[in-house]
Amino acid sequence: MDTLTYGGHWAKPRSCYEVTGKFLNNHKKKKAIKIRENVTISPSKATSHSLIRPLRIITSIPPPETRRLFLSRGPALLLLLLSLLIIVGVLFPYIQSPISLLSFNSRSSDPKWRGYTLHDAAAYVAKNNTLIVCAVSEAYLPFLNNWLISIARQKQQDKVLVIAEDYATLYKVNERWPGHAVLVPPALEAAAAHKFGSQGFFNFTARRPRHLLQILELGYNVMYNDVDMVWLADPFPYLKGEHDVYFMDDMAYVKPLNHSHDLPPPGKKGRTYICSCMIYLRPTTGAKLLMKKWIDELQDQPWSRAKKANDQPAFNWALNKTSGQVDVYLLPQNAFPTGGLYFKNKTWVQETKGMHVIIHNNYIIGFEKKIKRFRDYGLWLVDDHASESPLGKL
Repeated sequence: MDTLTYGGHWAKPRSCYEVTGKFLNNHKKKKAIKIRENVTISPSKATSHSLIRPLRIITSIPPPETRRLFLSRGPALLLLLLSLLIIVGVLFPYIQSPISLLSFNSRSSDPKWRGYTLHDAAAYVAKNNTLIVCAVSEAYLPFLNNWLISIARQKQQDKVLVIAEDYATLYKVNERWPGHAVLVPPALEAAAAHKFGSQGFFNFTARRPRHLLQILELGYNVMYNDVDMVWLADPFPYLKGEHDVYFMDDMAYVKPLNHSHDLPPPGKKGRTYICSCMIYLRPTTGAKLLMKKWIDELQDQPWSRAKKANDQPAFNWALNKTSGQVDVYLLPQNAFPTGGLYFKNKTWVQETKGMHVIIHNNYIIGFEKKIKRFRDYGLWLVDDHASESPLGKL
C-alpha cells in the first residue's frame, strides 16, 4: 500500500506521521498502555495532512487493529487540536500584556483616567465654551442617570461633565461614557457623603466652589446642578443678559410672575436663602470673586456636631457680602421652583403649568423618599427610559 510522505510525494512505506493514542493490544502484554507510535496513513485518510508533522523513517508497521483504532479517532483529535489553536489565538495577545488583560476584563479601571485632569476633561467636553457640571459620589449614580435622561431630552447632554468624588464613580461613568467624568484629588470616602447634615456631606458639598472656580479660571461658562433635579425644558434661553451669576430662590412662598431678578432682601437669619444647587456662572471677575468668597465663608463656618453646616449658608453669606461687586440675576420662580413649592402647592403648580423648566427634589431628606416622590410625580425616569441616558441602564 502507498503512503503520503513529507512534501506530498507518494512512495513505499518509509515516512509517516505522528499520531498519539492508547493501544489496547501490545501483542505480548494483554493490557492497555499509553504509547507514542508512528502510523502509516493511506491517501484516502490523509485529508488533513497539513496538521500532521513528519517523523523519522520506520522499520516496522503496526498491526492492522492498531491502525484502525487510531484512524477512527483521528477526526476527533483534529477537531480538538483546531479548537485549542483558536482559543490560544484569541487569548495570547492578552496573556502577553497584563495591562491588556486588565482592559479586556474591565475597561473601567483603565489607569489613564487617574491622570485625566480637569483641564483635559473640560477641553474635551465643552461645547460653545460651556459646561454643565455636577458632583457625584457612587451612591448618587441612580440620580445622576435620572438627571442625564432629562438633559438628553433637551439635547444638551454632550456638555455634561461629571466631577466624580470617588474612583468607583470615575471608572463607572468613563467605562460607559468615556471622557465625561473626572476626579479632582483627593478622592472622598465613597460612603461619606450619603447623609444630609453629616460631616461627610459637608466635606462633599464644600468642594463645590473650588471645582467651579477652577473651571472659571480655565475660561469656561459653567452651569452647576445637583443631580436630584429634573429638566422639563432647556434652561439656557432663560439666562438672559450678560450677568456674572444666575441662581434660583429656595424660598417656598409664591412670588408674582413678574418678580424682580435682583438679589432678594435678607431673611430672619440676616442672609438670603438662595439655592446653591443650581448656579450658572460666566468666567468674569465678579463670578470668580463670589467663588473665592464662598470658599472663605466655608472655612470660617466649619462643620461641627453642634452646628451641622452645609455649603448653602456660606454661599448666601458670600452673595450678601459681595453685593454690589457681583452682577447677579435671580431666575424666574415659575420656571425654576424650589421643591418646597413645586411638590407642596398643587394650586400653584396648576396655575403655572407648562412654565416649569428645572424641578429640584429638595425639602425632603433620604434617597428612598426622594425616589418615591419623583415616582409619584412621574419624574423618576430611569425605570422605563434608561436607554435614553448616555450611561444606559446602571
